[in-house]
Amino acid sequence: MANVVRAALVQATWTGDTESMVAKHEEHAREAARRGAKIIGFQEVFNSPYFCQVQDAEHYRWAEPVSPYFCQVQDAEHYRWAEPVPDGPTVQRMQALARETGMVIVVPVFEVEQSGFYYNTAAVIDSDGSYLGKYRKHHIPQVKGFWEKYYFKPGNLGWPVFDTAVGKVGVYICYDRHFPEGWRELGLKGAELVYNPSATHRGLSSHLWRLEQPAAAVANEYFVAAINRVGQEEYGDNDFYGTSYFVDPRGQFVGDVASDSKEELVIRDLDLGLVEEVRQQWAFYRDRRPDAYEGLVQP
Repeated sequence: MANVVRAALVQATWTGDTESMVAKHEEHAREAARRGAKIIGFQEVFNSPYFCQVQDAEHYRWAEPVSPYFCQVQDAEHYRWAEPVPDGPTVQRMQALARETGMVIVVPVFEVEQSGFYYNTAAVIDSDGSYLGKYRKHHIPQVKGFWEKYYFKPGNLGWPVFDTAVGKVGVYICYDRHFPEGWRELGLKGAELVYNPSATHRGLSSHLWRLEQPAAAVANEYFVAAINRVGQEEYGDNDFYGTSYFVDPRGQFVGDVASDSKEELVIRDLDLGLVEEVRQQWAFYRDRRPDAYEGLVQP
């Protein structure tokens, strides 16, 4: 049975400051909503530059708390969210945007939980503005051009799948995509659509970019929204190549792949009914042999 959801993603160029970057994404979201989209996702640490090409403590300034808007109830337990927020948390601003547009929004940011605890995180906000939770990137690279261990702790919140207004949505982040285990965890938890916000520049990864995520969509039988930054940025020697796309559970691109050099709002109709159809045709979940996989979890 058809269950068509109009979904969107944004690959964007860096504007030079957080305020204008957030404002630009708000306008993209409003345009997506005008065109009928019901869910949208942004790129990795969308409200800042990709600063991990250098190791410099000044870049901790991009971090902010990820906390929901809690003032719809009166409960002293919510004082736990209190902490200094110089410019106001982006997630709360995105909650207001979700209420305005009626869209589910996937919001990747640099999160500070407390002093010394920093994560590469994506919050998921439902179409009514309610905060559903967050995913923290598990796999943290530390190689030239991607010095992420300098900034981020490994994710510690598991592999949540969020029951949103449009269906069951999961999140994986950038370097995670090279590891099949998390893709499978999201599938086992019922994901129908997985957003993978990324920041990856030209080089060896550009071949893998068009290979791994369609393969993950096939192996786990769900849709994938692959988002990459685009254009030149101010830190390090980088050139983000965009080419964002949606891919279906058969590994086929849904519409054209986005530009490799220009900012773009990508909107596609996804028939989530295809997830069940493919899972019946290719019974991978039935035929799995977890009893035979013990060696996979040995260090």
